[in-house]
Amino acid sequence: MFSTGSAEGLQQTSGKWGLAVFLAAGLFAASGSQARKDPESAASLPTVTLATLPEQAQQTHRLVLSGGPFPYRKDGVVFGNRERLLPGKTRGYYREYTVPTPGSADRGARRIVCGGPQPTEPDACFYTADHYASFRLIAR
Repeated sequence: MFSTGSAEGLQQTSGKWGLAVFLAAGLFAASGSQARKDPESAASLPTVTLATLPEQAQQTHRLVLSGGPFPYRKDGVVFGNRERLLPGKTRGYYREYTVPTPGSADRGARRIVCGGPQPTEPDACFYTADHYASFRLIAR
């Protein structure tokens, strides 16, 4: 790791480490900025099948398709996609719905976000278990 020889050896070693840190920082920054760009399509996101989601998510999805009634006042409100992790659409395209978390004193972090002109006939739905930090496309 470190050169115990001459000052020249230390300079070469630290130069190599400096280059490695510089390159790693560039890769990290590039991957971070890439994750924040609008995906071109929903297909660019990881997918999950509805059957593998928690039962509460499956129930929330059924409520979305049937138009409710929803247990939380904020269910069905417009989702602004400020994180820009979902494909870019006009405001009002996406709506969010709470996926209850057993034992949570509040709404918790789990949501389903669906997009489309008709809330009960969404073009696509997405699941997040981490309050919008990541999304997975719910495969049909």
